[in-house]
Order: sequence, then C-alpha cells, then structure tokens
Amino acid sequence: MAVRQLDPNHLTDHRDRLYRAALGLCRSRHDAEDLVQETYARVLAKPRFLRDEHDSGYLMRALRNTFYSRHRTATRRPLTVGLPDEVALLADRRTPPTETLVEALDALGAVNTLKPAHRDVVVAVDIQGMSYAEAARALGIPEGTVMSRLHRARQALARRLGPA
Repeated sequence: MAVRQLDPNHLTDHRDRLYRAALGLCRSRHDAEDLVQETYARVLAKPRFLRDEHDSGYLMRALRNTFYSRHRTATRRPLTVGLPDEVALLADRRTPPTETLVEALDALGAVNTLKPAHRDVVVAVDIQGMSYAEAARALGIPEGTVMSRLHRARQALARRLGPA
C-alpha cells in the first residue's frame, strides 16, 4: 500500500461533493458553507498523507469529524443571549416597584406608632406569619387576647394609613 501526500491543488475538485454532504449534515446552506471551509482549513493546516488513491474518502471523513467536533463544542458551550437595545427592558423583577416600597415603609412606620402590646401582636402574626397559637405562646398571652389585640391594632393601622 503506497503512501502519498494529499495534493492541496486538487482539493477544489471535491468542493461540490463536500458541500452536498455538509448540507445533509447541517440542514442549512450557511452552516454547510462554514463546515466545508473549516474542513479545508483543518486539512490544509499541515501536510496529509493518504494510504489509498481516493482523496474524496479522506475529505468526507474529515468533513464528518469536523461536523461532530463542532457539534460537541457547541453543546458544551453555554447559550448566550444578546442584550436588548433599550436599558429600560432590564428592570430587576425581584425588586418591587418604588410605589410598593413606599407603601411598605409607610405601613411599617404606622406599625411603629402602635402601642407596644398591639405592635407585638401585629409583628408576630402579620409580619412574621405566626399562627394565633404560635403568637400566643411566643408572647405569653392567651390566644383570645392575641385575636382581640390584633383586631384593634388593624383598625388603628387602617385609620392611620387612610383609605389606600
């Protein structure tokens, strides 16, 4: 079996066949053209020695190997998304709107003006999310007292915050 060097001057003879094979692999004209070009670049990067007479078989294997290498690389690379043209589209969805923050600060300020007994019940039930029984145990008062103080505290908050 004779070994011969691949002749770079005859590579263009196989361009149409390689393009059709690349089109079958890529399913896109643009990607097929890129694949053929990349295959030629890899083959021409260093001297190639062939054991058989046919350049086309070697070039088809090189094309297929280039395609699979590109595919493996693309699947390992994280997808990137371009930034939008307008910065206004990049609002942080985790941060509530300014109006909500202002309302929350007003509500907390109103809670701070309550009597200490009422404030403790509002903080335990409405802010920390405790049940009436848990709040009663934490504050050391009966559950009925928690309910009545919470009712009076909510009424006082409603008066201070107004109709909103």
